[in-house]
Amino acid sequence: MSLLSPARALSPAPALSPAPALSPAPALSPARALSPAPAVSPTPALSPAPAPARGIDRPTFRQVFGNHPGGVVVVTADAGYGPAGLTLTSLTSVAAEPPLLSFGISRGGSTWPTFAATRSVLVHFLDAEQAGLAHRFATSGINRFAAPTRWSRTAEGHPRLDDAPSYLQAEIEQRVTAGDHDILVARIVEAVVTRPHTPLVHHAGAYRTTADLTASP
Repeated sequence: MSLLSPARALSPAPALSPAPALSPAPALSPARALSPAPAVSPTPALSPAPAPARGIDRPTFRQVFGNHPGGVVVVTADAGYGPAGLTLTSLTSVAAEPPLLSFGISRGGSTWPTFAATRSVLVHFLDAEQAGLAHRFATSGINRFAAPTRWSRTAEGHPRLDDAPSYLQAEIEQRVTAGDHDILVARIVEAVVTRPHTPLVHHAGAYRTTADLTASP
């Protein structure tokens, strides 16, 4: 009878590795503060409508200035398409240094195209006996340079009224818009006096002499 082999000792079970430690959860970022809503600009206040321009009416204007005597001149020019001229009472001496004059002219007048383009003018002073010449150059729809007007050209070609007692030649330096007129400012480059004279003036709607203005009523 065979003998039994002694029982084999069991190997001890391997030790269990400890479970790995869990990584801590990442910290939560703090909540971002919300940007404040942009401020709403206040609605701009509406500007009040501009007040209508004030001014006197045309009849009053003419009445007031009609009672103010004005010296009478005839201004002529030629911009390359024939002589043009008109009677004015708006001549003003602007400055002596440099020697400047000015006058106003309607942009709606028949002579305006010439005066808008010309670079030179002649300003003719009239004597007390030349109301007819002044009237002629204030009349529309006629050839103002036709007979009986006596005229010629200067050495530079400017239209000159032969019977005017004196005249100025001036070069345009500025044109300034003023209402329905333009004001022309010109530098005086020559003055010609052919004879002494008593000036023609316009007052109360008629051509007069300075003696008329001082006569007793």
